[in-house]
Formats: sequence, structure tokens, C-alpha cells
Amino acid sequence: MFVKRILVAEIHWSRFVTTPLIGIIGGVLASYVHWPLPWMVGSLVAVILVKCFGPWQITPLPGGRKAGQWVVGLGIGLHFNAAVIEQILNYSIPIVAGALITTMVSVIAVWLMRSSGHDRATAFFSSMPGGAAEMVNLGQRNGALLSQVAAAQSLRVVIVVLTVPAAFKFFMGEGVAVASHSEVSYYWLLVLFPLGGVAGWLLQYMRQPNPWMFGSIFVSACASVWFDLHLALPTEASQFGQLMIGSSLGCFFERSFFRDAPGFLARSFLSTCLMIIIAGAAAAGLGWLTWLDFRSLTLGMMPGGIAEMSLTAETLQLSVPLVTAMQTLRLVLVLFLAEPLFRYWQRKDKAKTQ
Repeated sequence: MFVKRILVAEIHWSRFVTTPLIGIIGGVLASYVHWPLPWMVGSLVAVILVKCFGPWQITPLPGGRKAGQWVVGLGIGLHFNAAVIEQILNYSIPIVAGALITTMVSVIAVWLMRSSGHDRATAFFSSMPGGAAEMVNLGQRNGALLSQVAAAQSLRVVIVVLTVPAAFKFFMGEGVAVASHSEVSYYWLLVLFPLGGVAGWLLQYMRQPNPWMFGSIFVSACASVWFDLHLALPTEASQFGQLMIGSSLGCFFERSFFRDAPGFLARSFLSTCLMIIIAGAAAAGLGWLTWLDFRSLTLGMMPGGIAEMSLTAETLQLSVPLVTAMQTLRLVLVLFLAEPLFRYWQRKDKAKTQ
């Protein structure tokens, strides 16, 4: 019996360890062909291919995505300084406008889902550009089909991650290199990493959204602004964070994911593409009105994740703080407005039928 338990534990751990190993292979291959965000996109694609077409049963590394968000969040926060904070405050109106536009564009996705016969709760919470876990929780409270909400939210992030960085690189190149005085300080990293972990744990204990991402961003941004650090993460740390996020995200997909509801997934794909196009057009308009870099505005308005879009901005040498601020504000708006708007919609429809 004891030997059997050991063998079962070894099998389970082999599934966990296999996932990042497959992700490493994908990251190396993506780096070889110079794909943007190679360690995230490469690991994501490699894990999806193995999950859908391979003979192995693999599962996410426990805590892998949290670890990736922890590391990436620290790197994002180090981009903040006093001048950047001042710029964000000076352009607070267009930043809020961009976040509101992205949130409002999701109405198109809701309409598309509803016109295809999906129930109100599933159509609404699967289309909101918030975090997947948060939208699943809200959908559960309001009677949505959780499998479809999770599928649509995961598919939306994957589509944005696979298409937007590649489109930016194809049409705009690698970005213009800028002079940077950032350096790697292992002394500061030894201080910031534990503090970021404590902040992430506290936010998780308080049941806040994206706790490990926001906790580490808050710690490193405060330290960077207060002490005027001008630091950066080691390249290997950033690659590790991308690997953990990409390989964990890829584990959401398997054969049944695409087989059970192809029509629903096709409509999710179409609505995500429409949201990307409309957000890009709105970002170009805001850039023309405000003289802000429309490329950074575009990434800030994309219906993707904070980590993914901020990493894209870092790779393309765009304004990481601006992208992070817009993505964070959009997430906050969706979390605060989604459920009240849905219940208002329900009450309004009930009043019409009475």
C-alpha cells in the first residue's frame, strides 16, 4: 500500500513537472524563430499542442501561474518612477476614457452571444473583459454556465496573446531602442521579492483579484518611486515568469474544449476579434486627440491580461506604466460594474415582461 502511494505520487508529480519542461521546449523554439514574447507564446502553444494531440496527461504546476505573476509583477512595478506617475496623472482623463471604451465594447460580444441563443448570464460574464477567475465567480453567483464562461475568458486571452504581439512586430518592428539607465541590483531584488510575496499573500487572503500580480507591482512600484531606483529584472527572471504564465494558461485547453461547443467557441473568437479591432481604432483616435503614443494606448485597451500586455509593451519598448495603468483600471471597472449592470439588465427585462 505504501509503495502504491509512492508510485501514484510520482505519477502526479511527473504530470506537474512535464508541463514546464514542454513549455521550455516551446520557449526555446519560439526564441529561435524570433517570435515576440517567445517564452510565453512558445510555452503556451507547446502545452496546448501536447494537451490536444499528445498521449500524455499533463497538469499545471501547482502555484506556477502565481509564481509567474509574482515575478512579472515585480518587473512591471520597476518601470514606475516619479516622472511616469506625473504623466499618468496628467493624462488621467484619456486613460479613464480608454478603459471605459474597452469595457463598453464588450456589449458587442454580449449581443452576439445572446443573438445566438445563449442565456443572459453566460453571454454577459463570458464577454466581460475581466479576469477569468473573477468572471467565473460572478457567473456562478448569477447562474451562468461556468464551463462556457471559463472557456470564453481563456480563449480571449490566448487570442490576444497570440495575435497582438505578432501584429505589432510585423507592422511596427521591434520598437525604437531607448537609452536606459536601469541595472540589475540583486540586493534590492532580495528585498523586493519576499515583500512582493507577502503583499500577494495578504491580497489573496483578502480575496482581492490578481493578488500576486497586484501585490508585487505595488511593492516594486512604491520602492522604485520612493527610492528612485531605476532597476530592472534579470532577463532570466522575466523569461521564467513568462514560462510559468504561458504553460499554466495552456493547460486550460484540451480536446474536449474544442469538441464540445464549437459554435460557442467560434462566436467567442469572432467577438474577441471585433473587440481587438474596435479597441485599436479607438486607441488611434485617443492618440490623435492627446498626443499619447497610440501603440501604448492600443496595448492598454486590448482585452487581454495585465501581465501579458505589460510584457508585450516591455518587449516592444513602449510605455509599460501606461499600459499597466489602463489594464488595471479596466479590470477594476469590470469587477465593480459587471454584477450591478447585469442585475439592472435583469430587473429591466422583468419589468418589461410584467
